[in-house]
Amino acid sequence: MASSSHLAFRVNCCLQRPSVSDNFHRLKTSLSSTFKPFLRELEQLSLRIDVSKAFFKNTSLRLLDVFVDSMFEFVDQPLLPSQSNFAPVDELKETVLVTNIEGKVPNDFPEGVYVRNGPNPLFGGLKSAVSMFGRSSHIWVEGEGMLHVLYFDKARDGSWTVTYKNKYVESETFELEKQRNKPSFLPAIEGSSPAILSAYLLNLLRFGKVNKYLSNTNVFEHSGKYYSVAENHMPQEINMFTLETLGNWDVNGAWDRPFTSHPKRAPDTGELVIIGVDATKPFMQLGIVSADGKRLVHKVDLKFNRCSLTHDVGLTRRYNVIMDFPLILDIQRLLKGGPLIKYDKAEYARIGIMPRYADADSIKWFQVESSSTFHLLNCFEDGHQVVVRACRALDSIIPGPDMGVDKFEWFSRRLKQVESVDEYSSDSEDGSLFSRCCEWRLNMKTGDVKERYLTGTEFSMDFPSINGNFTGVKNKYGYTQVIDCSASSDSGMAKYGGLAKLHFEEPDTDYFVSVNQKDGQYEELIKVDYHKFEQNTFCTGAAFVPKPGSHEEDDGWIITFVHNEETNMSKAYIIDTRRFTSEPVAKITLPCRVPYGFHGAFMPILLGNLTASEY
Repeated sequence: MASSSHLAFRVNCCLQRPSVSDNFHRLKTSLSSTFKPFLRELEQLSLRIDVSKAFFKNTSLRLLDVFVDSMFEFVDQPLLPSQSNFAPVDELKETVLVTNIEGKVPNDFPEGVYVRNGPNPLFGGLKSAVSMFGRSSHIWVEGEGMLHVLYFDKARDGSWTVTYKNKYVESETFELEKQRNKPSFLPAIEGSSPAILSAYLLNLLRFGKVNKYLSNTNVFEHSGKYYSVAENHMPQEINMFTLETLGNWDVNGAWDRPFTSHPKRAPDTGELVIIGVDATKPFMQLGIVSADGKRLVHKVDLKFNRCSLTHDVGLTRRYNVIMDFPLILDIQRLLKGGPLIKYDKAEYARIGIMPRYADADSIKWFQVESSSTFHLLNCFEDGHQVVVRACRALDSIIPGPDMGVDKFEWFSRRLKQVESVDEYSSDSEDGSLFSRCCEWRLNMKTGDVKERYLTGTEFSMDFPSINGNFTGVKNKYGYTQVIDCSASSDSGMAKYGGLAKLHFEEPDTDYFVSVNQKDGQYEELIKVDYHKFEQNTFCTGAAFVPKPGSHEEDDGWIITFVHNEETNMSKAYIIDTRRFTSEPVAKITLPCRVPYGFHGAFMPILLGNLTASEY
């Protein structure tokens, strides 16, 4: 078996070299006309060699498939009853008209599309692969992307037509496994070092790729086109009417690496700021895409000395904001028997402020307290300071425990409720995934850093959103999903039992101060309003929808998918953000279950009064 793998590896390496045909072509152009009678015979020989090589390649791939099928067993990762809505659903074949609406869609709600991405694993759920090398497993964020979409179409008489559709994002690797009609890629993130390394090698030899292209995390728009994305590959363009996957977006061949799930549009130029993280140098690059989406106008290696798994990028009017926190992917650590991905709170954390079109040497780095930050609320300039607001926890929810050992216990302890600031600041594992909104003020003139929490320990919150018109400029309001710590700890998976509205310029008069353990100073918390769902009802994909024509930042709605675990029914809620604690103005019952997922967005699109059958 080892010799077979070694042979296949040698074949794969040979196939990366110039072909025999190329070599003969170069030879042919260098020969004098005296040898022309012999060239036809040389070409025929070249063709025969290439055919033999192709045959050898196909044969070796078939042998590798036989080896994997005989030596690796794919087993399902079971779900607890409390995790049932993390299970995948079938793809619908038709767009479905939605008629069960409690309340009503507001008259001034914009016509358009609400879309949410999320993992929906093929073949019944996430898998583990067991072999002589050990066990490797999918982690909870894996699974092929599926888009869940509500279309809001307004007729001339003011009536609304609401339709629902779901569809897989059909990436290259999705199509490959679908054609094979069985799990084929070996899990290559979590597990023992020999299992991960064997998965890495065998996936590369068989498919030319280390892992599947998930495309399951977010959806964004740029220059009138729509894209589905996850960190491990470039985005896929989506036809937002049919949900057809149109192919990879590589910015006309200028971007050849992974792509952040949260690109940001610059407030004045309309350009798109992106980053891409990779496992080998250059570990992180930053790019700027033209406003029309056709050109990469700037690309730079940020010269990281480690692969920090950075999920988000920020910007202000003049700067890019780079997060370098200690969630690290390290191949050398894997080769030494350790985990591929590990959060190491003993390592440094820093935030970089970079002039928009500068190079790595122009970045001003600020050392900050080590923590785990995936999502930024917003960044903006305030005098000499750059203000960065984000959701921060003391541990990372990705990837989970080293080697995937005791997953349920690991997540259950860390998702517990934190009772006080003192408890939150301790080194206890209990509640270490409790996420609070925080603020860094980075002084570009003096280099000073001021860190403070904006929210207390009443509720854990993440998955933030703002009015997109205020990206990169000073804003007054933000919105987050609120974690139900009790339900999350009981199920070992994060569940969001409500929403929060953050008032950045208003103090919390009920809980005015909190103790900063670092220097003993007292600091002010901000006012937060909460919208709590019914018991055992949880949301995903919350997005802010601004009211058309309004100049008030918080004039609009939050739209989100919710699921009631008692009735097993999924709905979409529309909540007036100016009456945030009130009942939703509309509850839209969906025709099928919508599993919990990741990020959602609302895209204002004129649908042209299409009927459900025309989408």
